[in-house]
Amino acid sequence: MALTTVRRDLVSRPLFDLAGKAMPPLSPTESEAIDAGDAWLDATIFTGDPDWSQLLAVPPARLSAEERAFLDGPVETFCAMIDDWKISWESRDLPPEAWDFLKREGFFGMIIPKRHGGLGFSAYGHSEVVRKIASRSAAAAVTAMVPNSLGPGELILSFGTDEQRDHWLPRLADGREIPCFGLTSADAGSDAAAMTDEGVVCRGQWDGRDVLGIRLSWSKRYITLAPVATVLGLAFKLRDPDHLLGDEEEIGITVALVPTDLPGVTIGRRHLPSMQPFQNGPTSGEDVFVPIDHVIGGAERVGQGWKMLMSALAAGRGISLPSLSAASAAFAAHTTGAYARIRAQFGLPIGQFEGIQERLARVAGNAYLLDGARRLTCAGLDQGHHPAVIASIMKLHATERMRIVVNDAMDVHGGKAIIEGPRNYLASLYRAVPVGITVEGANILTRSLMVFGQGAIRAHPYLLDEIRALGNPDPQQALVQFDDKFWRHVGHFVRTALRASFRSWTGGLFAPAPRGTGRARRFYRQLSRYSAAFALTSDIAFLTLGGELKRRELLSARLGDILSELYLAAAALKRWQDEGRQAADWPLLHYCMETSFQTIEQRFDEILANLPYPPVRRMLRFFIMPFGRRRRGPSDRLIRQVAGLLLKPSATRDRLTDGIYIGSDEEPVGQLGRAFRLVNEVQPIHDRLRKAGHKDWRKARLEGLVDDRQAAALAAAEAAVATVIAVDDFAPEELAHRRGDPAYREAAE
Repeated sequence: MALTTVRRDLVSRPLFDLAGKAMPPLSPTESEAIDAGDAWLDATIFTGDPDWSQLLAVPPARLSAEERAFLDGPVETFCAMIDDWKISWESRDLPPEAWDFLKREGFFGMIIPKRHGGLGFSAYGHSEVVRKIASRSAAAAVTAMVPNSLGPGELILSFGTDEQRDHWLPRLADGREIPCFGLTSADAGSDAAAMTDEGVVCRGQWDGRDVLGIRLSWSKRYITLAPVATVLGLAFKLRDPDHLLGDEEEIGITVALVPTDLPGVTIGRRHLPSMQPFQNGPTSGEDVFVPIDHVIGGAERVGQGWKMLMSALAAGRGISLPSLSAASAAFAAHTTGAYARIRAQFGLPIGQFEGIQERLARVAGNAYLLDGARRLTCAGLDQGHHPAVIASIMKLHATERMRIVVNDAMDVHGGKAIIEGPRNYLASLYRAVPVGITVEGANILTRSLMVFGQGAIRAHPYLLDEIRALGNPDPQQALVQFDDKFWRHVGHFVRTALRASFRSWTGGLFAPAPRGTGRARRFYRQLSRYSAAFALTSDIAFLTLGGELKRRELLSARLGDILSELYLAAAALKRWQDEGRQAADWPLLHYCMETSFQTIEQRFDEILANLPYPPVRRMLRFFIMPFGRRRRGPSDRLIRQVAGLLLKPSATRDRLTDGIYIGSDEEPVGQLGRAFRLVNEVQPIHDRLRKAGHKDWRKARLEGLVDDRQAAALAAAEAAVATVIAVDDFAPEELAHRRGDPAYREAAE
């Protein structure tokens, strides 16, 4: 005890004073964001010694019988009602019967419990619905997913009063009320704390009575469903100048429910986000009065809006956009592999060219990894976790990989994908990509500030406790707390340094890996090695930069990339394990691991080149990368193997693309699937004729080498391919939007 006191006074106190100056205090919004949600698998990665049994113990995501029936019934029916070309270029909206169907079948109430009239689906069930619809139409998927994501429904469910739940949730579930959520202000995009939308506590008239309430004025934009919404969840800054609620005047960000038919509310005008015709637009209000009980959670919840929003995002960001991104990747794998097989150039299917195979492998690998990460994240949410950092990782990297995959799909399809028309099944998805990149936290901001910036504080074993000790207003208690956590942190740092050094110098050969994981055990060893290196690098960055690390966004982004790759690679391993360690799927897993390891080592190398103080850089390189960058990504042989999985029917290909909407053989994707099937069926005939020296089956038929049945099959395959590779064209008057258009006049003359 005496020794502890001496240590505290002689060593910890100067360090406490130094840290207090170097580490800026958390802002209220930062503190609330960190308190929202919880840490999960990200915390075990941050220890530097992951407990892989925790990963493997997560129950695989499974659909209930009710959820499966909903996917096979109403979701399939809804997808069949959607013509993406028509809603994008003609009606600019879902057809009325589709809106009615969404309401009648309860799509807007997937997250609402059955006791309140909703479907009560799991996070995974919700995700599967969004994923399937997204494979048909991004605009339709957004329409269905937004009421189940960040908005009034989730906020009322989590924070509302009993009266609010009883009144609003049944009406939201059955579509009597269409919700939207107003967060983004005209002058404050990502910086929500800078919003100028205001509410003032006052008294006013409501249903002929004088009541305590709030007078609101706002101007919001980019609000999905705003043009058709009947109730607006509004985020604003609340003031109480007359102290009607208490002593505090500047109460802070608050969320209230505002019926859109109130006097002073303006809705109806539309944005057109990247030519995606889902309902999105501005909303404004001037001197709009609502009673105080319209605050979500009632008067007791005033000023808690930011914490509520961050808590909701901790779950929502892990479902909606990752589901849409996973759908895009699976859809791209299905269509691009099939197209590369049926489309021939220079006498060969284009899928046999290595330049195409490089793109196909990237599409397949990302499709495998993204869906594994989506399933694992949903499983965690269904266990009751609200992993805010992992949700940020998912939103960021799912949408970024969607961008890569869709670009690759476009490149492989070539002219087929750039000619607009009803036959084009990729262009609408291509236009939707920037929307996913931008919404629910722009990716630049998420990567630079959130993944590692919040992840380090939330998931690090000691850092948050140290920061809170520094902010304790009681100096003596603060020093005691800091002393305890700091020296625990020192012990952790020493152990991590030794662990990282040993694992790096031995190439991870002796790093821990769980039993019962088959051939993948070596990959767990590498992740254990990189996790230790990541934990050590993080601590070195904190030690050398302190609070400055928050402003060194490039370093923070690279550290976040490493954390993200560790989680995503672990998710791919979990998928392989949950699916029974399918030998045929091994090339996909191997590709994902090699790609992740290459990215991790590249980011470490970039960090080591940019940390301050050359001696620190040299020391850290000695500990974590003594032999330099060794990982170069997938080999050419592996790329060819993975690409080949998309070029012919197989159980692996089916697992990779399971759950997407295909449609009938009369629709473009269905036609592609039919051509793919027929081309593969007649391939043995072509192989036989090629060995006999024949390239033209029609000439071979004249020589009796092809019978009538085979000729019919070959002709059917050719016709099917011709149908698929055809593109649309239009008369000038079809493209003219008004009579004054020169093209229209030329056609008329």
